Amino acid sequence: MIHDLLFGPFQEFGFLRRALVGCLALALAAPPLGVFLMLRRMSLTADVLGHGILPGVAAGFLLAGLSLPAMALGGALAGLVVAVGAGALSRATGGREDASLAALYLVALALGVALVSWRGGAVELTNLLFGSVLGVDDAALLLMAGAATLTLPVLALAWRPLVLECLDPSFARAVGARGAWWHMAFLALVVLNLIAAFQALGTLMSVGLMMLPAIAARHWATRVGGIVYAAVAIAALSAYAGLLLSFHADVPSGPAVVLAAGLAWLVSVLLGPVDGLLPRFWRRPHLAG
Repeated sequence: MIHDLLFGPFQEFGFLRRALVGCLALALAAPPLGVFLMLRRMSLTADVLGHGILPGVAAGFLLAGLSLPAMALGGALAGLVVAVGAGALSRATGGREDASLAALYLVALALGVALVSWRGGAVELTNLLFGSVLGVDDAALLLMAGAATLTLPVLALAWRPLVLECLDPSFARAVGARGAWWHMAFLALVVLNLIAAFQALGTLMSVGLMMLPAIAARHWATRVGGIVYAAVAIAALSAYAGLLLSFHADVPSGPAVVLAAGLAWLVSVLLGPVDGLLPRFWRRPHLAG
């Protein structure tokens, strides 16, 4: 009974196996990016970029239908426009970059929904916003695996500059770490992983597998490397549990995976050894005595 509940769906259905392999590829690459976004106090930037890709995905849908290459290319261009445009607007106008991101995010979300609603129906809109486990075909799986294959070596090369900029930006500038170039490459990787995730998790949910495991992982480790390992493990477990929930409870795969990651975050907040609520509560009597 337990075997059928936990492993039976993946043994019986090929689309679930493809979805699991794809989500595991995302779990390898996206959470480390989420960790650096969290350390740089840019956690909401991923959400902005996740919404920012929607008009590009919608434009690809209008031009070529449910063609993954067209939607992925459109989404990548839109995400890069939002990422670069926010910084350019803030420098040109003297305003704050987060305000420019918020404005672009709202415009992009509204434009994307309007475009999809114009030529598509409720089914297409739901699939683009929330994802569909049935939509993870071989092309989507190749995109997810390709994104992970590109992200991991680039992130390995950028590891030291990114860590240095997160922990001591003044020293990074003093030694000429070229933070602006690494920052743009980092944002490009974020957009790439959001594009890779949108077919399984949807444009609204793709950021969940990137940020929730990263936020949860800070309660299990103190060093950057340890946080990254914990985030990847939490993301992989969340993907597996979320796909099972999606299958058994008949809910969209994107919200199911994000709900599983949200549950992992709640458990981490309560039980995590680093600033977890219960460990801090139990340490107080000991310190008082």
